[in-house]
Amino acid sequence: MRQIFADILALRLHKRYIVAPPDFNRWWVPPASIAIHLCIGSVYAWSLFNPPLSRALGVVAPAASDWPLADVVWIFSVAIVCLGFAAAFAGKWLEEVGPRMVGVVAACLWGGGFIIGGFGILYHQLWLVYLGYGVFGGCGLGLGYVSPVSTLIRWFPDRRGMATGMAIMGFGGGAMIGAPSIEALLAFYQHIPTYLGTTDTLTLSTIEGIRYAQSASGTLTEVVLIGAKEAANLTTPLQTVAPGAYVVGTGSTGAAATFFTFGVVYFIIMIIAAFSYRVPAEGWQPKNWQPPDESQAKKRMMTTQHVHIDQALKTPQFYLLWIVLCFNVSAGIGVLGVAKTMMSEIFGTTLPHIVDAAFTAQYVLMISVFNMVGRVFWASTSDYIGRKATYMIFFTLGILLYLSIPYTAQQVSVSPHIQWLVMFYAATMIIFTMYGGGFATIPAYLADIFGTRYVGGIHGRLLTAWSMAGVLGPVAITQLREHTRIQAIESLAERIDPQLFLQTFGQAIDQLPILIEAKTVTIASLMEIVPIGTIDPSPTLYNTTMYAMAGLLALAWIANVLVRPVHAKHHM
Repeated sequence: MRQIFADILALRLHKRYIVAPPDFNRWWVPPASIAIHLCIGSVYAWSLFNPPLSRALGVVAPAASDWPLADVVWIFSVAIVCLGFAAAFAGKWLEEVGPRMVGVVAACLWGGGFIIGGFGILYHQLWLVYLGYGVFGGCGLGLGYVSPVSTLIRWFPDRRGMATGMAIMGFGGGAMIGAPSIEALLAFYQHIPTYLGTTDTLTLSTIEGIRYAQSASGTLTEVVLIGAKEAANLTTPLQTVAPGAYVVGTGSTGAAATFFTFGVVYFIIMIIAAFSYRVPAEGWQPKNWQPPDESQAKKRMMTTQHVHIDQALKTPQFYLLWIVLCFNVSAGIGVLGVAKTMMSEIFGTTLPHIVDAAFTAQYVLMISVFNMVGRVFWASTSDYIGRKATYMIFFTLGILLYLSIPYTAQQVSVSPHIQWLVMFYAATMIIFTMYGGGFATIPAYLADIFGTRYVGGIHGRLLTAWSMAGVLGPVAITQLREHTRIQAIESLAERIDPQLFLQTFGQAIDQLPILIEAKTVTIASLMEIVPIGTIDPSPTLYNTTMYAMAGLLALAWIANVLVRPVHAKHHM
C-alpha cells in the first residue's frame, strides 16, 4: 500500500513504470480489476434511480413537471452508448499507455460524472444528468471496463475464460453492493413534502390536467395525490406516508445527495485500484505451462497466430461476433434498465402482500448476484466446452426463457398464485447469468479467433455493439411498453361511467390524452374505480417486448453458427 501511495504522488501512470518483477504473484492483479469493476458495475442498479428521478418534484408521486420515466431511462442508454465508444477509443490507447493510466482517467470520469449528475438533480436540469452520468460517467465506464481485460489475459494465458470472467466479474456484481447502498442512501436523504390533508378535507381543482389545492384566500397550490395503497408502498422504517395531498416541490427523494456520495467514494476506490495494476514482462509465461500445439488449437478453434487490430475490422468474424454480442446484450439490457419497475408492474398488483418495495430491491440485488456468478461460471465453462458451444447454449435456452415470461404474466393476471412469481424469478435469473456470461466470454472468444497481442484493442472496438444494444434494448422495451400502457388505459377508461370519471379526475373523459400526459390518469388510479372483476392489465405490459427479445436471440444464434477461424491472409 505504501508503494501505491508513492506511485500516486509521483504520478507513475505509463505502463513502462508498472512492469512486474520476475517474482511477482499474478494473483495480486485480479483484486484491482474487480475493485474497479465493482464501482462501475453499479450502473446495473440504475433502475433503482428511475422512481426517485421520475418524481423528483412530487416525491410521493410524479408531478406534471417531473421527468417522464421514458426520459429517465434514456440516461442509462446514453451511459452505455458512451461506454462502447470510449472503449473503442481506449482499446488502442490502452495498448500504448497501459492499464494504470486508463484506470485513473476512468476514476475521474466516473466519480466526476456522479457529481455533475447530482447538481442536475438538485437544480432539476435533466441535461446536466445526461452530461454527468450519461456522457462523462459513460466514458468512465468504458475506460474502466477495458483497462484490466487484456492485462489479465496476458497474466493467465493458460485459462483465458477464467481470466476474463474474473476481470468482468466485478462489473456484474457492482449492483450487489450498489443496490442496497442506493436504497439506504435514498431513504437516509429522503424528505417527504408538505402534507395538506386528505382529499375530502380540501378544495381541489384540475387545470390543464394538473391538480391544485385551493386555500381559503383562493390561492392555488400544485399538489400530487396518493391513495392508501400507494402510501403503504412508500412507507419505510424511517418515514411514514399518509394518503392525501402533498405540495409539489417541498420535499426531496434524496437522489442528488446519493449521487454526490457515490461520486466521492467511487473516485477514491478506483484511484487506489488503478495504482495497483502491474503488467507482465515481455515473454513472460506461467511456470510449467506450454502453449497448445497446432492440432489442439485447431480442435478448439484457438489460433496460434495474431491479427492486427486494424486488420481485424476487415474480417467477417469481427462483425459476426459484433452481432452475437449486440443482440445478446440487447435482450438483457432492456430488462436490466427497468428491472424494478417490471417486477412491480407484473406482480405488485397481483401479489402485493409479497412483492413490495423491499422485495423489488432484493430482486435487483439478486440480478447482480446471478449476473456476477454467470460471468465466472460461463466463462470458466467455456475453457472446457469452447466459446462457440457456450454461446449456442445462451441463445437456445434464452429464447425459451424469454418466451416463458409473457405466459407467466398472463397466468398471474388471471390466477395470482406464487408459483408464477417463482417461475418468473427463476427464468429471469437464468437469463441474467447468460447475459453476464456473454460479456465475460467474449474477450476469450476474441483471443481464440484473433490472437492475444491486440485483444484489448479489438475487444474495445467490439464493445460498440454494447453501445448499439444500449439504445436498442431500452428503446424496444420502453416504446413497446408505452404503446401497450396507453392502450390499456384507454381500454379501462371505456369501462368507467363518464360521470364517475369526471367526479374522480375533475375533467371529462374526452380529455383523457391530456390527463394521461399530465400523469393524472394512470392504470393504478383507474383500477380504483373500474367495475368489480376487471383484470388489471399491468402484468401484461411487457409481453410484446419479450417476444421481440426472443427474436433478437434467434438472429444472434444464426450469427454464432457462421463463425469460423480467420483466414491466414489476415495473420501478422
